[in-house]
Amino acid sequence: MSEKEIIPYRPGLEGVTAGISAISDVIAAENRLIYRGYDIRDLAQHCSFEEVAYLLLMGQLPTRAQLEQFEGELKAQRELPDAVYSVLRTLPKGGNLMAALQAGVATLGMLDPTADDNSHEANLRKAVRLTASMATLVANGYRILNGQEPVPPHPTLGHAANFLYMLFGREPEPLHAQVMNLTFILYAEHGYNASTFTAHVIASTLADMYSAVVGAIGALRGPLHGGANEAAMEAILEIGTPDRAEAWVLEKLAQKARIMGFGHREYKTGDIRAVILKQYVRQLAEHTGRMDLYQIQEIMEQVMLREKNLYPNVDFPAAAVYYMMGIPIPLYTPIFAAARIVGWTAHVIEQHDENRLIRPRSDYKGPRDLTFVPIEQRG
Repeated sequence: MSEKEIIPYRPGLEGVTAGISAISDVIAAENRLIYRGYDIRDLAQHCSFEEVAYLLLMGQLPTRAQLEQFEGELKAQRELPDAVYSVLRTLPKGGNLMAALQAGVATLGMLDPTADDNSHEANLRKAVRLTASMATLVANGYRILNGQEPVPPHPTLGHAANFLYMLFGREPEPLHAQVMNLTFILYAEHGYNASTFTAHVIASTLADMYSAVVGAIGALRGPLHGGANEAAMEAILEIGTPDRAEAWVLEKLAQKARIMGFGHREYKTGDIRAVILKQYVRQLAEHTGRMDLYQIQEIMEQVMLREKNLYPNVDFPAAAVYYMMGIPIPLYTPIFAAARIVGWTAHVIEQHDENRLIRPRSDYKGPRDLTFVPIEQRG
């Protein structure tokens, strides 16, 4: 039996093992997610984003002294070089922020004299730099694209609170900072998802970390990946009121339309990240007086479970909490990038440390043995 016969084609590589990693594991049968061996529920309840970033990049939870040093390194590298701001100012006003992030990261790579050093130590330094600066690139990139001046990072605020500070130009409410910290943790890493796998493929050519991250941002931009949170919020706003929610979902299902924010390639009985975040949807709804948004989501969940046996993924509650915090919808996917930068860079380090070029095979389905006709004889 030939190799081609014993290796079946799997559309979308579903169920295909493409690598071995020590960074995270999606245990779909148990609706669990672990980062470096730790259950996401424990990390979400007890940790700051900085602690989780340290865990993913360094391989272990930090001591207090290690965390303080790491927090200091992140704060020291939050601000963007002037050259990056110059590039952002040349981009079209109102342009797509994900494209701006690609330009910004590419510029950071051009400014880094160690960009092509793929050693573990150099990659780790680049990962910390990118983790620190990506949130600034998102917040101030958005401000610049919308005709506002950038806000310098706050010298003492934590990573999540500082992001909101730069975005709005004021210190955030404690609840908002807490929720942003939580979403950063939940979005930080998730196995061989589309954008992370893209980063692996690029890094496997021995391209530098910045190039891999630029590619990952491109993959994240699609509505079937990071763009799902924006699409989910647009759907909620289109519904408008709780009394319209059930009919809206049923109509979309009858049209065989995809309802974003539901279902997941891995999870079949619910996304644990959505379960963790859902409690804050209600808390923020009560806090902001937007219980209608919570009620719309509740009805949508009930109908999707009843009609399609589909559960919400993390993008569904994330969309609502961001909206109630006053964050513009075009920022939802870039925020995803500001969190997932940790996972991307951790995977690039892992790929470079034990590299093999990723080069899958495809099955040809086109014609064969065609007779060549010179151009003069082609009608």
